[in-house]
Amino acid sequence: MTRIEFESFNCQAQQYPEDIDAFDFYVTSGSKSSAYDDEDWIKQLIAFVQKLDRAKKKLIGICFGHQIIALARGGKVSRSEKGWGVGMSHNQVLKQPSWMKQSTGDLKILVSHQDQVSEIKGNYEIIAGSDFCPHFILQWDQHFLSIQGHPEWQNSYSEDLIQFRSNIIPANRVEKGLASLSETSDNELFTRWVLDFRAEIDFLLGLAIYHS
Repeated sequence: MTRIEFESFNCQAQQYPEDIDAFDFYVTSGSKSSAYDDEDWIKQLIAFVQKLDRAKKKLIGICFGHQIIALARGGKVSRSEKGWGVGMSHNQVLKQPSWMKQSTGDLKILVSHQDQVSEIKGNYEIIAGSDFCPHFILQWDQHFLSIQGHPEWQNSYSEDLIQFRSNIIPANRVEKGLASLSETSDNELFTRWVLDFRAEIDFLLGLAIYHS
């Protein structure tokens, strides 16, 4: 069994680790803010992600964090013309990298977003996507992995959030989103992907250091 210990940092309160080498890998979470908002704390977060990128530190980006990576890499994030994505999303797995020990054709992950990564720059691979969200999972070089969805959510939380936001989400999208919650997400599979990704990147970076 893999044991993971973690420490949380509140980026909005300008909390960051003093030594980026003190952690094996990082996770940037979701947020009710938009990644392109003109806020000092968001600009500081983007700069920190760029620092991790330069140091080739491992980073997992989730939803807002996925979009922050895109901006840190010179890409763009914008409000989608397709509207709200809520409930269970279906995404086609387009590529199976060497670190992905177990794959699936259709990945089901909970979502709640209007913004999407609209332009990508740099060295990347699209791991999974859909007509609604083409850039759903991205791998950036060998050390960043990001997802537009929320593999940490449970269906009950998604239901509560859809109901809470029902005054700003179109009624037909609310109805479809709630109906989709009869499905089971692939959270456990994505968690295995994260662990496999981390293990292989440790190995590859070790080889790079050995041969340098």
